[in-house]
Amino acid sequence: MAYPYVSDREVRILSRNFGDPLARRIETYVERGGYSALKKAFEMGPDAVTEEVKASGLRGRGGAGFPTGVKWSFMPKEPTKPHYLLCNADESEPGTFKDRELLRWDPHGVIEGVLIAAFAIRAKQAYIYCRGEFFETTQILAKALEDAYSAGWAGKDIQGSGIDIDVTIHVGGGAYICGEETGLMNSLEGRRGQPRVKPPFPAAVGAFGMPSTVNNVETLASVPHIVNHGGAWYREHGTEKSPGTKLFCVSGHVNKPGNYELPLGFPLMDLINDVCGGVRDGHALKAVIPGGSSVPILTAEECEGCTLDYEGVQAAGSMLGCASVIVMDETTDIVKQVRRMVQFYAHESCGQCTPCREGTGWMTQILRRIEEGRGTEEDLDTLLDMSRQMTGTTICVLSDSAAAPVVSSIHKFKDEYLALVRRGERVGAA
Repeated sequence: MAYPYVSDREVRILSRNFGDPLARRIETYVERGGYSALKKAFEMGPDAVTEEVKASGLRGRGGAGFPTGVKWSFMPKEPTKPHYLLCNADESEPGTFKDRELLRWDPHGVIEGVLIAAFAIRAKQAYIYCRGEFFETTQILAKALEDAYSAGWAGKDIQGSGIDIDVTIHVGGGAYICGEETGLMNSLEGRRGQPRVKPPFPAAVGAFGMPSTVNNVETLASVPHIVNHGGAWYREHGTEKSPGTKLFCVSGHVNKPGNYELPLGFPLMDLINDVCGGVRDGHALKAVIPGGSSVPILTAEECEGCTLDYEGVQAAGSMLGCASVIVMDETTDIVKQVRRMVQFYAHESCGQCTPCREGTGWMTQILRRIEEGRGTEEDLDTLLDMSRQMTGTTICVLSDSAAAPVVSSIHKFKDEYLALVRRGERVGAA
């Protein structure tokens, strides 16, 4: 079967080259129409490219969902300082594995999107910041970029246009926090990867103190298709407020986990039951995390009627985030899984903010105590109180990310917490 599973309900635009090693070759990419969008963008001009992306309604695919064209328009129109375009390829959110595959199978598509975005914001230098663990992927990307330079698609006087855009690959040290845009900029500058206080925002004071724009890999990979076919074409898929297609990373207890490219607004239960072949081993669905480990958990009942777009998932009680759909069946120990998530955030906290540095560690200790049957009912109140103090009180949202699954799991699966507490009380009494 094709890579690794393919559904007839997919709309394969970004994922069209998944599983095809030939697509990595620049000759193949150009033969199939690659880099034609870059030439067209040069003919259109920076402002027209930005307006076309605005018209498409493309929203950032890194999790926040902010309109991409609007973000580009924040950059100064008459640059008196160098501008920088930063491609965020530091994909580290648990359950997320889409950007890695775009870089692995369609590196030239990402590079073309980077070049177009750099041109649109009037940047002569772009950086692709790759996650430190992306060994094979970074090698593939580096080879593709070398070929793009050799063929005159990057660097000085691109294809005789008189336009200069350099692209540099920067490999991080494997820190989750560098996926936050200002933490990424600090790391790129050779400093500790700690998020910055905003304002000033990157469009005013970004990398190296200069105006900068940070876009996700999937966001930039969408740009060549929009330039080639137009914003109206892009809106043929998806919903009015969430246009286009999206890569959904499905993991957990399904028969066919993997990456699936579907129109935004696709029904969540259709994704699980039809596209992914249903819950494994005939078990019942228990819960779903729809947007990576940092968003609230949905119960099986809440999944019914939920559509996978920014507004639909929010209406169901969670967030679309990176569209990393983690499926959990009836055998799942919710408390254990929440503890593992919080423990991850405790390990990855940069330590800059007290609520995050201390709170994530304390939460992990309390959850482990409950998990081992040594907890009390008061611990649940303590966790909820800590979550309130950890939400909206730090420089970045890592602290919020740890609190979200804790709060949602206590509210929706409280019986599981109480069962562990009461089992421990019985053992203690014996």
